[in-house]
Amino acid sequence: MSATGQPAANEATQPQVAIIAQYIKDLSFENPGAPALMSQGPAIDLGVDLQARRGDAEHFEVELKLRVTAKHGEKTAFLMELAYAGLFRVVGVPDDMLQPLLLIQAPHMIFPFARRIVADVVRDGGMPPLMIDPIDFAGLYQSKLASGGIQANTPVGTA
Repeated sequence: MSATGQPAANEATQPQVAIIAQYIKDLSFENPGAPALMSQGPAIDLGVDLQARRGDAEHFEVELKLRVTAKHGEKTAFLMELAYAGLFRVVGVPDDMLQPLLLIQAPHMIFPFARRIVADVVRDGGMPPLMIDPIDFAGLYQSKLASGGIQANTPVGTA
């Protein structure tokens, strides 16, 4: 801040990213294998999806969707789906950097909280806590770009 109370020239142009809120949008846990399959270690399949939506000029919602399916052979031990979101305030980020910020850095910031929720819910369902390995969001982003799932530098949609 300058002596006049106005942001200094270099502060006004500095990119700023802040998490305003984090929240569960949707959570589902099904345990059809209980109690028969609870003593066995299931095969885990993890699905990850990301979405980013513009709220207004400075606010974006980033939603991390995790789908965990645990099976013993053909029998489902448990199924869990979590949609976890963060509301981000983004100021001064160039347009060409906005999409990578929202689809790589933002999910990286909220992932530890979603990971804890998954571990707690699976544990509360009677299974050992499921500790999801860190997710390579940059690799996921590059894969979606390569497959045409997203277009580079396209605007983020409005919620």
